Amino acid sequence: MKYGRLFGLIFVALALMLVFTGCAQPPEAEKQAAKAAMDAAVSSGADKYAVADLDAAKKVWDTAESQMNEKKYKEAKQIYIDARAAFEKAGVAAVAGKKAASDQASAVLASIEEAWQKLEAKAKKMAKKMKNKKEAWIADSNAVKAGLVKAKETISTDPAEAKPKLDELKAMVDKWENILKKMAAAPVKSPAPKKVKKPATTIVKK
Repeated sequence: MKYGRLFGLIFVALALMLVFTGCAQPPEAEKQAAKAAMDAAVSSGADKYAVADLDAAKKVWDTAESQMNEKKYKEAKQIYIDARAAFEKAGVAAVAGKKAASDQASAVLASIEEAWQKLEAKAKKMAKKMKNKKEAWIADSNAVKAGLVKAKETISTDPAEAKPKLDELKAMVDKWENILKKMAAAPVKSPAPKKVKKPATTIVKK
């Protein structure tokens, strides 16, 4: 009788262990969902346009991974769910951040284009004074035009990458504004008066 009860208790204990073991499975589905959300956030540009949100989401992910390694599957499951939500938030923030960066870069580009057009008109009026700077002006003018086209293309795909080119173009505009300003302020040299030859005087001997 005693053995029967003992075997019964052992059986119950084993059954309970199996139940708990079955319930405490690694949350692979939640982990994969969080990983997919992470990849989507990075693909949307969160590493450039939503850095703070992405870093916060990665910390949640790291916590979930730590719980997973410690086989605390119940805790890990919920934290993976939280990580997924955090990465999705970072993805949304990245889209908004990229649009804001694009709008800002486009505004800077427009101001550079307008400033350069004014410089072209000014340089045309000062063509005579620009003889010594003509080659440099043509070279920089071609560089600016090519740079504006490249900047437009970059803004449409990755506005953050357009900033260095826009800074370069702005520096070129400032350079020529200073050059033309100094030229305009410089006095115009009037041509030296031609020497008039005096007629030779003949001496008449008396």
